[in-house]
Amino acid sequence: MLNQNDCCLVVVDVQGKLAQLMHDRETLFKNIRILIQSAKILNIPILWCQQVPAALGPTIPQIAELLTDNQPINKSCFSCCGCEEFIGKLEKLGRRQILLSGLETHVCVYQTAVDLLAKGYAVDCVADAVSSRTLENKQIGLQRIAAEGARVTSTELALFEILKSSDHPHFRQIAKLVK
Repeated sequence: MLNQNDCCLVVVDVQGKLAQLMHDRETLFKNIRILIQSAKILNIPILWCQQVPAALGPTIPQIAELLTDNQPINKSCFSCCGCEEFIGKLEKLGRRQILLSGLETHVCVYQTAVDLLAKGYAVDCVADAVSSRTLENKQIGLQRIAAEGARVTSTELALFEILKSSDHPHFRQIAKLVK
């Protein structure tokens, strides 16, 4: 089960024109926003990556506006784990559970998940907060991620798993976000 004090949210490459080409992009953007807002409420750290922003553009405004207190980690490798800055920041957090969101499911999200698993992290890939340009590639990416040993989850499932109970002090705030 996800634990509020051992969890970290990773947002992968929600950038520029590529983000606009994603399958069901409005749901994708909405759920990533919910994850970011919830992580802030719950004091869950957020690591935010961008793939070659000079070529792909910056993170889209509706996501970046929620991350003004974070600095993006710019990378050129598909896996976030290929970036020393990402690994350094992740290790410094000391958190072993990763909530993984972003794009594309079958490329950067998949490779990040596999590398995190190889490093001993527990990975929960948030299926309604990841996407690819085609539904088929998204589904194949999720299947491969699960086959490698990560759990596939949803925004609501993950958040209520973290809360554990309606007695959690932030239950109402999180419940409002997911409605």
